[in-house]
Amino acid sequence: MFNKILIANRGEIAVRIIRACREMGIKTVAVYSTADKDALHTQLADEAICIGPANSAESYLNMERILSATILTKAEAIHPGFGFLSENSKFAAMCEKCNITFIGPSAEVIESMGNKSQARKTMMAAGIPVTPGTEEPVFDAEEGLKFADEMGYPVIIKASSGGGGKGMRIAESHEDFVLNFETAQRESVAAFGDNTMYIEKYITSPRHIEVQILADRYGNVIHLGERDCSIQRNHQKVIEESPSIAIDDTLRKKMGAVAVRAAKAAKYENAGTIEFLLSGENEFYFMEMNTRIQVEHPVTEMVTGLDLIKEQIRIAAGERLSYKQKDIIVRGHAIECRINAEDPEKKFRPSPGKITDLHFPGGNEIRIDSAIYSGYEIPPNYDSMICKVIVHDRDRISAINKMQSVLGELVIEGVKTNIDFQFDIISNERFRKGDINTHFIKDVYGL
Repeated sequence: MFNKILIANRGEIAVRIIRACREMGIKTVAVYSTADKDALHTQLADEAICIGPANSAESYLNMERILSATILTKAEAIHPGFGFLSENSKFAAMCEKCNITFIGPSAEVIESMGNKSQARKTMMAAGIPVTPGTEEPVFDAEEGLKFADEMGYPVIIKASSGGGGKGMRIAESHEDFVLNFETAQRESVAAFGDNTMYIEKYITSPRHIEVQILADRYGNVIHLGERDCSIQRNHQKVIEESPSIAIDDTLRKKMGAVAVRAAKAAKYENAGTIEFLLSGENEFYFMEMNTRIQVEHPVTEMVTGLDLIKEQIRIAAGERLSYKQKDIIVRGHAIECRINAEDPEKKFRPSPGKITDLHFPGGNEIRIDSAIYSGYEIPPNYDSMICKVIVHDRDRISAINKMQSVLGELVIEGVKTNIDFQFDIISNERFRKGDINTHFIKDVYGL
């Protein structure tokens, strides 16, 4: 087992990893930008090193500085968390060259799964159902237009290197295809430095279902059930829950088996997520694979009792999976709400600033993952998510009622937040009935 791990991240996920390491008796190193000198993760880690200014490109995305900090502190491994360098194959390869363990899959797997069009080809070759679409990358709008006309509208245009909803546009007809393609391609170049696109048939009003998998280096792969991530705004997840109310045991076993097969086809190692679109007719299609821990991993932890961060570390240290598929039992229902420092009344504009008052609710099976504290200054330089509220109960309605209670008690003053917006969604009768899909927020709130 590792003696010391460097966390190449910030915010709540850095705190989450530090706590897991503490419980395992592993020392930790935090890295931080000048904007994060007072951040909680710098205070909780055994060591902390400043790696640059607030600009992410010069700090949290600066591979050389992070590797230098790792070597300087004699850390044996790097946990990348999510975002930043977590799905950067070049960084994973550099770690390997420096004899530093990257806690995640190999650089080759990150590269093959990170390129969405290449991932589609890998899955098709393995017999995994994929959304109908282009088999080869598309670089030109006119070329894409011919394909879209043949397949029929609506279609969704996606960046091959995309993520987080960037580089995605829906074309409803021949007339609006070129504009949407060029807009998505410009976004892709700006965000990922890549103009490679692909096109899929747009599944109307689907659910977004993802399956958590764990895989060790010895070929053992298991799945930990599904998460329903259908409540989204602009392709960004807002609320996640496990299990999905839309899936019965037969479909659950089928999707789980397909997810395991997909992970094996990718020669995957460590924790990962196979993402599917589920149609109203219960047909499911592979969408993409996330080669990292997910923001919403706590809901899986709550229903299975496993600690996914610890499992990641054990796998990276060369241990075999300590669980077999028959050991994984999903109990009850868990829901996660992402709390952001943003103003819903002003088009969800980010709301950085000083937290003047803070109260986190407590209680049985209530979990809050966060890195904020009273007096903390939220910097304007990074993602606006400031905490995740997770609850678990015996069934979905009980979990919804518990989340209402928690959100009603949660206090974050000094900045605008989406707490009331989350409370409104949780209280919506359509949500409570489970009548949800990826268009729920657009249909109900016009957003």
